[in-house]
Amino acid sequence: MSYLQKRDPDVARIIQKEYERQVNGLELIASENVVSHAVLEAAGSIMTNKYAEGYPGKRYYGGCEFHDQVEDLARDRVCALFGAEHANVQPHSGSQANMAVYFTKLQTGQKILSMNLSQGGHLSHGSPVNFSGKIYNVAQYGVDLKTEQMDYGQIAEMAKQTKPDLIVCGASAYPRTIDFKAFQEISEDVGAVCVADIAHIAGLVATGLHPTSVGVTDFTTSTTHKTLRGPRGGFVLCREEDGPGIDKSVFPGMQGGPLMHIIAAKAVCFYEASTPAFKEYAAQIIKNAQVLAETLKNEGLRLVSDGTDNHLCLLDLTNLGLTGLAAENALGEAGITVNKNTIPNDQKGPFITSGLRVGTPAVTSRGMKEEEMRKIGTWIAAILKDIDNTSLKAKIHGEVIELASKYTLYPEV
Repeated sequence: MSYLQKRDPDVARIIQKEYERQVNGLELIASENVVSHAVLEAAGSIMTNKYAEGYPGKRYYGGCEFHDQVEDLARDRVCALFGAEHANVQPHSGSQANMAVYFTKLQTGQKILSMNLSQGGHLSHGSPVNFSGKIYNVAQYGVDLKTEQMDYGQIAEMAKQTKPDLIVCGASAYPRTIDFKAFQEISEDVGAVCVADIAHIAGLVATGLHPTSVGVTDFTTSTTHKTLRGPRGGFVLCREEDGPGIDKSVFPGMQGGPLMHIIAAKAVCFYEASTPAFKEYAAQIIKNAQVLAETLKNEGLRLVSDGTDNHLCLLDLTNLGLTGLAAENALGEAGITVNKNTIPNDQKGPFITSGLRVGTPAVTSRGMKEEEMRKIGTWIAAILKDIDNTSLKAKIHGEVIELASKYTLYPEV
């Protein structure tokens, strides 16, 4: 960052501090990852200099020939990766990808059936504080409180009772496999559109390690970061016949100029996700999450749904008498970054919570495997069982730094 250091040392210093935080700590937030050098270079490229409103071959500005090429490349690659007929890679986020589908298929005030945020859903699935909850009439399903997993029979009954126009399936804090075929059948039974939000599990879906929604549900939305390990952004996949509607909803419906440097980085991400090495990586994410979950259970911690099928596990801290906020802060003092999270039937608000979400994509990107997960699991358990022990947190922080020093952020270099 030689130019930045000369021009604006204040910003350069802050970025350097963040680099040191990432290098010296353990990132266990399930929605975060570490992009490759290639993705980082594309995202920081001169493609950012250009306005490219419109789509390849139909831009509202001149000089877009190379931006057309990179967007076509990104669309072709993501369609090939997921087996989709049509893709829009312009959404700036997963929330805007969801918005594009809603704007295409719904009128203001129509009904959405989706997973409750407090039981694993996402803000953009109909939370009252989000645009989706303000514009549409929302009914929400949760998990069975005994199994803490989705009960598709209960969801089908709820769909018959509420008669939604659109059903959203997908989650931001659900550690189990999602049956997209069951959701599509429920949607067809009540005449609803079915949208699968695979933002968290896209990298697992792309590699065949989680059942796909593409070609099953009517629409699929996703982010490009998280398990897909790309830049921060979103995309929509759909049938060819629905493509024009989606494209019109994205532009001019809700966005102006696309972020072409990010679309270039998305193209790189889609290429990387198609490689055998990425499939090995995705498989290791799941192995790591399951070993971490088993370690936490062996240490006496309770996991929501008693385990995981994917990249994350959800801890219930109730029996420890802890809040998610306190646990997040205590682990942060030891260089372990996690996030507080609501759990099913949580009695505490979203800024406090009774749970903790822990994920393995980022540490797996750094090359950590089962042995490291066992070590990390024992550290987490030790801190949560003795949360006020300052010397313990300091000792573990030193061990975290030592472990992190063995694993670069960029093992491919």
